[in-house]
Amino acid sequence: MSVLNLLISAKAAFADWRRRERACDELMALDDHLLADIGIRRSDIRAVCEGSYKPGRSPEFTPSPRSPVLILP
Repeated sequence: MSVLNLLISAKAAFADWRRRERACDELMALDDHLLADIGIRRSDIRAVCEGSYKPGRSPEFTPSPRSPVLILP
């Protein structure tokens, strides 16, 4: 029975890998503007597909420590 479980697990792992590869291929086919619309960069696609992507603030939105902060009343 353990050989059968091994084969079933291998088949499931292969199907999961193929699903991730198809998702990665589809994301790579998008242009940079569409990727920006969904909030990822081209360099993040592999991490998104593998499930290890941790979204953070992009550098262009991070204020500089020296930039003044305007506080309105």
